[in-house]
Amino acid sequence: MDMERVLKGLLWTFNNHLLILSKLKRGEDLLKIHLVYVPFWVQIHDVPISLFSENLAKLLGNFIGAFLEYDGSNLGKENRNYMRVRVYIDVREPLRRKKQVMSNGVCSYVKFKYERLTLFCFFCGRLGHNDSYCETKMMIGIDFIEMGWDLSLRTPSRRALSMNSIWLREEEDGDKEGGWLENRSGG
Repeated sequence: MDMERVLKGLLWTFNNHLLILSKLKRGEDLLKIHLVYVPFWVQIHDVPISLFSENLAKLLGNFIGAFLEYDGSNLGKENRNYMRVRVYIDVREPLRRKKQVMSNGVCSYVKFKYERLTLFCFFCGRLGHNDSYCETKMMIGIDFIEMGWDLSLRTPSRRALSMNSIWLREEEDGDKEGGWLENRSGG
């Protein structure tokens, strides 16, 4: 039961490095197991409202990787106007950043944000290393080059989102007359 919970749960990491897990079948050769696929929850942002559907979620999920499931439960909640899909991603391939879609004859781009995204390269877009240790970048031999990927692929952590609570904000000088304690005590 614990193993199933681990395999079906969230991503596992160690020192911000992704751990790829696989259930070993009886008699399976350890050396023939390909540890290259990992399930990710991906948020799909900037979807035209007329296109929100499970069908589009499956199409975009298969564009990102291999579609596993669609979570439509967050639509319309707390300004969460994005689609959410779970996909298997091949860690040997670059992360997908965006995809062009057409709605009512108008082309636009939907953007992908990966939940719990670990270490990845801003140069080649692959998981498991950063641009300082990028084999592709080293083979090209260029010191300064524009990076194609950035932190916009990472969703903010739930902790970062909770820091936006009105109860956790500090008042700026001149915003209000008196602080919280002064307003509470009537002073």
